[in-house]
Amino acid sequence: MSRSLNKGPYVDENLLKKIAGKKPGSLPTIKTWARRSQISPEMVGFTFGVHNGKIHIDVFVTEDMVGHRLGEFSSSRKFTRHGGKMQKEIEMKAKEAEMTAAKSAKEAATTVAAKK
Repeated sequence: MSRSLNKGPYVDENLLKKIAGKKPGSLPTIKTWARRSQISPEMVGFTFGVHNGKIHIDVFVTEDMVGHRLGEFSSSRKFTRHGGKMQKEIEMKAKEAEMTAAKSAKEAATTVAAKK
């Protein structure tokens, strides 16, 4: 653990002020940049917009999240894809399946139009 147990959990004071005296679900998304703040039991039921460096990602806090950090639920890294020969084959198969589905939908639409 990076924080000593006698210090207690770190929760940003501004977050506590925003939810103080409010009922869960009554507020819209609460935007925050405090990714290092731990989730306390008072935060359960609220939706936080946690900044990932580019946008705010909505995080609905549940009881299972208590003790974790807000930043754990808003990834700051974007996974694009793995490369290689196998990935290209998978993408080609998916593209072919999409093309056949589009053709069959188009044919079905033309047959329905022709019957009318």
